[in-house]
Amino acid sequence: MHIDWDVPITMSDGVVLKANVYRPADASGRAVDTKTPVVVNMTPYTKLVSAIAEAALAVPQLGDPIMAFARNLNLSGTPVSGLADLIKVTSGGGLRTFSMDPKLVQSGYTQVVVDVRGTGFSEGDWQVFQGREQQDTVETIDWASKQQWSDGKVGMNGVSYSAINQVQAASKRPAALKAIVPVEPGGDILRDVVAPGGGIGIGFMPVWLAAVNGMKWLPDVQSLLNGTFDWKWLADRQSDPLTFVPLLMNALTIPTVNDVPPDLQRLLDPNSSLRRDLMSHPENIETPTMVYGGWHDIFTNSEPKIYNAIPLPPGEKQLIMGDTYHLNFGTGFGEPGNPPRLDVLQRAWFDHWLKGIDNGIETYGPITSYQQGNGWTTTDQFPRAGMTHQRMYLGAQPSGTSPDSVHDGSLTATAPTGTTSLTVAPGLATLCSRDSAQETIGVTAVLDACAKDSRIAERNALTFTSAPVSEPTEISGAVNVHLNTVLDATDGYWSATLNDVAPDGTSTVLTSGQLTSSLRAIDDSQSQRSPNGDLTDPFYVLSLASRQPVVPGQPTALDVGLTATDSILQPGHRLRVDVFAGNFPKGMLLRPLLNESGLKPQHLVLDPAAPSFVNVPVGTRLG
Repeated sequence: MHIDWDVPITMSDGVVLKANVYRPADASGRAVDTKTPVVVNMTPYTKLVSAIAEAALAVPQLGDPIMAFARNLNLSGTPVSGLADLIKVTSGGGLRTFSMDPKLVQSGYTQVVVDVRGTGFSEGDWQVFQGREQQDTVETIDWASKQQWSDGKVGMNGVSYSAINQVQAASKRPAALKAIVPVEPGGDILRDVVAPGGGIGIGFMPVWLAAVNGMKWLPDVQSLLNGTFDWKWLADRQSDPLTFVPLLMNALTIPTVNDVPPDLQRLLDPNSSLRRDLMSHPENIETPTMVYGGWHDIFTNSEPKIYNAIPLPPGEKQLIMGDTYHLNFGTGFGEPGNPPRLDVLQRAWFDHWLKGIDNGIETYGPITSYQQGNGWTTTDQFPRAGMTHQRMYLGAQPSGTSPDSVHDGSLTATAPTGTTSLTVAPGLATLCSRDSAQETIGVTAVLDACAKDSRIAERNALTFTSAPVSEPTEISGAVNVHLNTVLDATDGYWSATLNDVAPDGTSTVLTSGQLTSSLRAIDDSQSQRSPNGDLTDPFYVLSLASRQPVVPGQPTALDVGLTATDSILQPGHRLRVDVFAGNFPKGMLLRPLLNESGLKPQHLVLDPAAPSFVNVPVGTRLG
């Protein structure tokens, strides 16, 4: 493999991006003369870091033992089995999709790994998905298609940030872009992870911003030594040392809504360019697309929606959804009964769409989903065919299954009689939860007692549990929890989970959602409803202009949208809804709204005249 380091790519506004170009080489190490398809990867995590990681894995004495260790690691039955799930990302081919894949290059591709504007060795200010950065991606694709080593066909790969900019680029339909493989892409960054339900994603955003802002200061040491250092690079870093950090600090520190500064106002204005650029438009994509996501990824909200929105026939678009977090994408792939390694799928996709190889990848899937409670399945659509949304009502009658929760209630197909007010207070039990594992991109998933069983977190929750099902019951699609609430303040924060309760009492979270009470207004034109008019997938406006402070002591109906799920209740298992007065660290009220809430206890009123219920998509009616 031949490598050209730090190749300059000049953008239309004069800013220079830096790229590493990896080309196939002959036995002597000389780059081959044959023109090849090009795979572009745009990263904010510095191509230097990915190059070092790749170099380490390429050393047989190091990489091979790591792969073998990950592949053979089995911690089943231990309290930390989740650790194996994280480590197996190395053996499942996921790391080869993160940046550069040497086997892909050796098979006849050129890979171009580019530091996005304002990161790594590239000049400019970091844009965080804004319009100029999106234009950079389009210009880079055009540049790659016109180099002497390019055959004019371009694909894109990458994970997370590098997946999001693939979706953004493809929606602009650059002529040379022929295939993309976005792994864990977000489509609505604000609702996905910045402010889910209007609360700050406190477990992810500060750490992520600190990491990217820290890495962008790593200098090009070689240029310092040989006298070619880019002083504009340094000036750009000094002009924008901590991108987006002041905005985050404002959200965490300003005391009242009247003190919201202009930058935070723009983030809370759906019509601002800042906000609009955080949304992707997969409905404009004409490029063959293979999406990988996870049912507990930080971008779970968007991944199935991206697939469904792409106006291509199944086969030209593919969706793979694992039972994974953000950090362990592709874990277990390549093992018996699981999909092929993620890098193998990526290469097959590019071979077909960039080289015209008839390898049958277009017949794979089109949707390959790990059905929670069952295993890997293939289906033609998501949600699965035959689903009907059904109300299951929250009732005060004890179920006898959750003695340690704040209240052990029931979940029934008929509305309960009588009115009951239940109280739940904000707390920190959700630090030990699957939502915490999701928000920390899987780091806390090493603790099975938290990530694989919700009973510790449920000590701070109202729980509502159904009777056991008598036959396998599929749940596939978006879920909505409708609550009749009362607050003692003008604001509060609600979260809810949908759980599979096993006969031994283990309570496994299938999906979750959260909502700031005063930001409950929805955009009906972008929300989904079942035939009876019940919301199934509410789309919150999340703006200061639409904010509706709660009247203390007055009932307030609100809808907590849960991300879509694909699962099955096995005979003897029960369905449960958990209701919390908070969801730290996945979401925390903006500081002025937190001040208004006073962290006071919150009340759920179970009233047959204004019932609380979960609207759940099922294949078999629940009793």
